[in-house]
Amino acid sequence: MSKKVLIVEDEIFVALEIEHIVEDAGFTVSAIAADRQAALEAAKGCDIALVDLNLRDGPTGPGIGVELASQYGIRVIYVTANPAQIGSASTAALGVITKPFRARSITETLHLAATDQPELEAAEIVGFTPFPPSRGSWMPLESRG
Repeated sequence: MSKKVLIVEDEIFVALEIEHIVEDAGFTVSAIAADRQAALEAAKGCDIALVDLNLRDGPTGPGIGVELASQYGIRVIYVTANPAQIGSASTAALGVITKPFRARSITETLHLAATDQPELEAAEIVGFTPFPPSRGSWMPLESRG
């Protein structure tokens, strides 16, 4: 079964480019959300979320990432040009892909997020900076409720 990916990005052309990459990587895009409300409405049933920081409703991405991870058990990956803005919200995420991104960075990170073996392989993905694992970030996808 294909893992479902939520794209949280307010720049439509960037969101569509990410959607294309996600689908080419063999994943299903469940929704594209441009703000907090749309992201939380689309969260149910998603496995992985690619989250920008600055969205239509302001710099809400870090908080959205925390909510997606804690309330829905979604594996969060931030995608941003401003990784320093993540702050303490990094505890809810697997890591960050820095913009401008390469398609390969997103593809490899998605495949990593879809597995339960993060630490060793994460450091080898160009353009992806893993965060130290926290208790909820690598919860087995199959064990989520």
